[in-house]
Amino acid sequence: MSFLNKNIISFEPRIFGLDLSDLSVKAFQLEKNGKKDVVRGYGSLDIPLGNIEDGRIINKEQVVSAIKTLLKSPSAKKINSNKVICSLPESKAFVRIITIPKMSEEEAHEAVKWEMEANMPMLLDEVYFDWQFLEGDGSESQKVLTAAVSREVVDDWMDVLASAGLDVYGLEIESMATIRSLVGGNAANDGTSLIVDLGARRTSFIIAEGVVPYFTSSIPFSSEGINDAIIKTLNVSDQEAEEAKIGNGIANRDEGNPIFKAVSPLLENLVMEITKTMDFYGEMSKQSKEVKRIILCGGGSNMKGMEQYLNERLKKEVLVGDPWVNLNLDGNLPVINKSVSVRYVTAIGLAIRALNYGN
Repeated sequence: MSFLNKNIISFEPRIFGLDLSDLSVKAFQLEKNGKKDVVRGYGSLDIPLGNIEDGRIINKEQVVSAIKTLLKSPSAKKINSNKVICSLPESKAFVRIITIPKMSEEEAHEAVKWEMEANMPMLLDEVYFDWQFLEGDGSESQKVLTAAVSREVVDDWMDVLASAGLDVYGLEIESMATIRSLVGGNAANDGTSLIVDLGARRTSFIIAEGVVPYFTSSIPFSSEGINDAIIKTLNVSDQEAEEAKIGNGIANRDEGNPIFKAVSPLLENLVMEITKTMDFYGEMSKQSKEVKRIILCGGGSNMKGMEQYLNERLKKEVLVGDPWVNLNLDGNLPVINKSVSVRYVTAIGLAIRALNYGN
């Protein structure tokens, strides 16, 4: 599901994915070599604080400049297209599953609009929205995946991308790209996943039944918060705190580990929020479904020992996400190592959509 799809003449369109967020912009392009998937170009660039705030573009000129600078960087310069599918901020999106009586897609349009308006915190004429039928369960009702994003946010995004010289072929909410990147193709028969995206300024929760997002939310817990706690406790620089988080982290969780002591209150709050999210989903699901696994991504997932800590506290399967799981690399190692690739999850999900555009 995308907020924009263009018809193109070429049978093999060249399109790349662009993940634009508050603090960074990431680009990623894939191409086919026979049956093999190949990374053509990629890159990441930090955006100075204050230019994008909570999904709203504050300084368009600076954001445009950042996109242009990124695409001229050595690894991203290999990108051979100005056609792009770009992420939309999760914090400005409304994603829900609604249920309507079974009917044709033509008949469903008005019914979906009515249900969305009844359940959204925004007026329908203030948003761009999209929807698609989900596979039926044999009942007399039809589940529909719906998504809406503020018109103001989308228009600002489009303006920035056009000013950067890009031709927009799709806009997609972050959670949908993230699921496409991290959840394997056999997920439809493999239960429910909770994706925990430990970002620089916030943590996002995405509950997916198979590859369908059923619930999204976010909390203030962040990778920056972890670093700040380490900085204050160890009296080190930001760079040293990042190195300590990745190199030592909480693999040793006895009372003598100053890093664990510094971040323990933050981690306990994260455990509480994950538990609340799973409990809410369990209550919301009429079939009493449970989360089968927890998939970690984002920069915060690089903290050494985080995976094992959450596994022990939550009594669930916890793993660091693999954004290459749905790509055929034909036995070759990814061009980006695991600790860095978890930062590219959304961009890779967008690139997979771009690679299969029109299918």
